[in-house]
Amino acid sequence: MLSPHYLPEQLPFREGYITEIDRLLAPAQENKKPRNLFIYGKTGTGKTSVAKKILEHWERDAIYVQYINCRIYNSRYRILQKLLKKFVPELEKTGFGLPFLYEKLMEILQENKQMIVVLDEIDMIKDLDELVYTLTRVNDEVTKGGVTLMGISNKLSFKDALDPRSKSSLYETELVFPPYTSEQLQKILSQRAEEGFAEDTIETSAINLVAAITAQESGDARYALKLLVKAGEIAEQQGKKKITDAEVETARSRVELDLVEETIATLPENHQIVLYAIAQRTAQGSRYARLEGLENNMLLSGEVYEAYERICSQLKKRPRSIRWYHEYLHDLEMLGLVITTPSGKGLRGHTTLIRLGYEDAKGIGQMIGKQLGLEG
Repeated sequence: MLSPHYLPEQLPFREGYITEIDRLLAPAQENKKPRNLFIYGKTGTGKTSVAKKILEHWERDAIYVQYINCRIYNSRYRILQKLLKKFVPELEKTGFGLPFLYEKLMEILQENKQMIVVLDEIDMIKDLDELVYTLTRVNDEVTKGGVTLMGISNKLSFKDALDPRSKSSLYETELVFPPYTSEQLQKILSQRAEEGFAEDTIETSAINLVAAITAQESGDARYALKLLVKAGEIAEQQGKKKITDAEVETARSRVELDLVEETIATLPENHQIVLYAIAQRTAQGSRYARLEGLENNMLLSGEVYEAYERICSQLKKRPRSIRWYHEYLHDLEMLGLVITTPSGKGLRGHTTLIRLGYEDAKGIGQMIGKQLGLEG
């Protein structure tokens, strides 16, 4: 009940969005293709929960719905493979080319099939232009059925990287989910605490404090739930019979590192190595710390790349090019793990300045070092 992945019967303060999305998808009931839909909002604003709640009651005989986590299925091929597995079981094996997948998709749609595909974290798809082109083309070619995309992203600007033709072909409706307010979080947490904790084991003031802290920092309901659970664990470990404000304050410092660790564990290896290089150099201090205009804890892009090459050598891995290195930096920034900014004039020419997104560089370094099999 307290897990961020638990889907409750009711989603407080998101009922209006559920009604609106149901209305937007309604043409599928008449075998007409709805417009594509994009849902934006910060982490923990209920985007995924709303999408999953809608999919629960949209699976019909002539409507096929599929939720896809694009952090795992992050390419056109893997997404098409996932989408078609139900209809073509042999796709579990590799060796089928894109033309085969394309033809199979057309065959299925020609059977009067409407597909609604939720692409969660759509900005993580490496070849999104190609995916959009493929699905747009298949919709143009079939005379019956069609594929509707419901994209979910934390970033309003992710479409800026798309080819202009891809953008124009999407023909989408957009919804933006705002962060939860303190009052909303208090009601959500009270509902979950009532279901998840034994009776009379948490003070109302503790719930209010979790809501206030979360609203002030992010409005992220997942963070609020993690904070609530961690406070419960601390109270249990200390043999206390009630969760109070004191346990919430203690939990606050631990939850942030837990969230970082979760994110780091899902990163591809090269991303982890770059982040490890940033954490290591931050802990040791920049070699250029005395340069005028270089703020505290800022690193030059070049020195981080040199550290990345050195760590790759230590791991007996071949380092990727500067171009790929900048891609990794971009991805890490999207996840809030680092902050980058262009340097001003006069600071060794124009370069990128990098700062770790968290204060505990040594702790982050040890965390990634463990993942990579290095000393912390």
